[in-house]
Amino acid sequence: MQGLAALLFPAVLMLFALAMEKLQDRFDHDGVDNADVDQFLADTAPEPQDPLSDADVVGPVDELKERRVATSGRSGESTRAS
Repeated sequence: MQGLAALLFPAVLMLFALAMEKLQDRFDHDGVDNADVDQFLADTAPEPQDPLSDADVVGPVDELKERRVATSGRSGESTRAS
């Protein structure tokens, strides 16, 4: 039984490799060109944005700064974890 498996395994492996090569050729033939990909990326590129330009972020940042100023005014306490 082991001899039969040793003889059939290379043949099955070769058939699998040939089937995968045919499948890959079919995908390569139906694929898109590099120019199409470049055009798609150019058309869908987002505009650069300033992360702090949103009004929803400025308020919490100002609140955090006020808390840091308030806690740094306390004597004997450190604001950093050591």
